[in-house]
Amino acid sequence: MRGRERVGLLLLSAASGAADAFVFVCVGQVFAGVMTGNLVLLGASAAGAGEEGVAPRVVTALVSYGCGVAGAALVGERMWRRVPVMLLAEVVLLAAGAGLWAARPAVSDADRLGLLVLMGLAMGVQGRVRSTPTNYFTGTLTSLVGRLAVGAWRGDDGWTAGRLTALVAGAALAALTVRLWPEGGAMVAAALAVAALLVEVSAGPGRAAADPGNGKPRPDRGNPAGAA
Repeated sequence: MRGRERVGLLLLSAASGAADAFVFVCVGQVFAGVMTGNLVLLGASAAGAGEEGVAPRVVTALVSYGCGVAGAALVGERMWRRVPVMLLAEVVLLAAGAGLWAARPAVSDADRLGLLVLMGLAMGVQGRVRSTPTNYFTGTLTSLVGRLAVGAWRGDDGWTAGRLTALVAGAALAALTVRLWPEGGAMVAAALAVAALLVEVSAGPGRAAADPGNGKPRPDRGNPAGAA
């Protein structure tokens, strides 16, 4: 994997962390891209536990993410230079969410669900952009820690750890922005996605076409099971 591609994936990992942190803090105790966590929240809600009224938001997040994945799979596979096209779609969705939040922070349930739809769609698209995971990391973390425990550290595991660090950094940056500038809370994820798009476009058509970006996790990237 080339250095420029790795930079793009680090930026997308950070964007994922920023989007999830913003949605969890500002939209209402759900995630835009971590569907495992949302399924757990849905089960807890069905049993009468957890925050009141979280079930509609969880369902909205799940459906939106699924639609984003399906749309990227159906449309992206048929496009020339589909990676930058899908990244552009993600940027548009995140920018729309950031604009709506900045103009009028969501206060009603309808506003929050609408914002969640945009963020969930964007994270679903991102899940299909590259075969290397950038918004689901349980399998990545499991494989990394497992290799470390048995002394089987590989040369590219530092890069894998870097994606995990980028995820945390993106979440921290979004949370800090929400605290210091509430209206700009959703802009962090959008800005990071824009940066990833610029990196992708600057790479040229040759390399972009070389990676089909079919969204299937590769075993050599530490996520053999594709766990979310």
